Amino acid sequence: MTLISDRRERLATAAPTRHLRMLPATALTLDLVVIAGIGGLAALGREQLDIFARSANVVGTLGMAGPAILFCWLLAIVVAGGYRRNVFGAGTEEFKRVSNATLATAGVIGIACYLTKFDLARGFFVPTFALGLPSLILGRYFLRKAIHGLRRRGALQQRVLIAGSEPHIDEIASVLRREPWLGYQVAGALTPEHDLREETASGIPVYGNIDEAASIAALTDVDVIFFAGGSMGSSNQMRKMIWQLEHEDVQVVVAPSVTDISSDRIKVRPVGGLPLMHIDPPTATDASRWGKRLFDIVGSAALLSLFAPLLLAISLRIRTHDGGPVTFKQTRVGLDGRKFECLKFRTMVVDAEQLLAKLHEEQGYESGLFKMKDDPRVTTPGRLLRRFSLDELPQLINVLRGDMSLVGPRPPLPHEVATYDRDAQRRLRVRPGMTGLWQVSGRSDLSWPEAIRLDLYYVDNWSMMQDLSILAKTFSAVVGSRGAY
Repeated sequence: MTLISDRRERLATAAPTRHLRMLPATALTLDLVVIAGIGGLAALGREQLDIFARSANVVGTLGMAGPAILFCWLLAIVVAGGYRRNVFGAGTEEFKRVSNATLATAGVIGIACYLTKFDLARGFFVPTFALGLPSLILGRYFLRKAIHGLRRRGALQQRVLIAGSEPHIDEIASVLRREPWLGYQVAGALTPEHDLREETASGIPVYGNIDEAASIAALTDVDVIFFAGGSMGSSNQMRKMIWQLEHEDVQVVVAPSVTDISSDRIKVRPVGGLPLMHIDPPTATDASRWGKRLFDIVGSAALLSLFAPLLLAISLRIRTHDGGPVTFKQTRVGLDGRKFECLKFRTMVVDAEQLLAKLHEEQGYESGLFKMKDDPRVTTPGRLLRRFSLDELPQLINVLRGDMSLVGPRPPLPHEVATYDRDAQRRLRVRPGMTGLWQVSGRSDLSWPEAIRLDLYYVDNWSMMQDLSILAKTFSAVVGSRGAY
């Protein structure tokens, strides 16, 4: 047990996460600046634009009402829990609490002014809250992006112990490592008493038994304890463990054996004190209905009209470069395994397909999507087209025809589909897309298993809001040329 004792000592002397405790103060300062700025702008606009009829004493009423509104607004966000540490960094709870607090403040102040007959200028009140809510949400959004960036660089990390059986520990750890923006640094594991190993199969060091969680939390500098599958034999044990940890400065997280399911499909309903997790069926069938198809038709037609001059310019450039064909047609597999001709601007030499076997041999290719940096088959104009994904614009015609969708899994080649296992076959339950989670998550930088995982997540958790979010993120991914070659 000397090795475990040494590990506990090193964890106890780890650098404390003081910066995490500054997040609420940072958010409070940001909200204060935003609200004060919007209030000042609304007051200035009230005087300069004179939108509503003038009050008798605008300056006097704003001098009293302005600071009061600022204080009540911030107090409402505090009461709503908008500055709790567990709302920062992920999920929609932070935005919901800020929005609810803002609407409540506007309602209370409006009613109070009406009941007391306080002469608060409408030209100040309406713009303040109309502009204040989106400004606060935008400020929190940029704060979240800054937090994600810092976490990816190793800052604002929370040290995590994962308690459970070895397979569950490694599964949770792989998810936390895959998503560094969450800010969870896996420090070690706690295993059942009968498990005497010193580390898990993935190399996570074991710090002791699960029943020692409270004493280990007291002696070490741990921020979070994840209780995964196999950690507790009964709900009564879990309740007693939480009692033991209530006096420690540690967050308790119960991680069920459920991954890659969106929050929209999960509902937690307590029944008799037992929190039951209800999981809705996968939404793959919803992605094939008329609403998404109508969106694809309208969107592709509009984009083809918008990009018509660009399409013509690219066509002329390719034709004048080497005199070869402008487009390249390749057989791909679409919805329910149906094959179709996928259109692209030609970015390679005319005999690219004949050179492919040689490149496979040189690169040691075995299966999956084949892409390589500095591909010798790519032409000079082709490099620019690939860098900004302009070579894929002709696929808008495929979308209009119904072969593809604007958003969906990457359209696979027939030989790739031939190697699919039963899980990967689920990718074919929706139309392939011009863009998708694979596009906004790294494109060619992704490993084959990771690309499959993202596609399956999209198929099982489709929603129109997710499609709109992916389309918005595609622009930044294309401009940044991340993973494009």
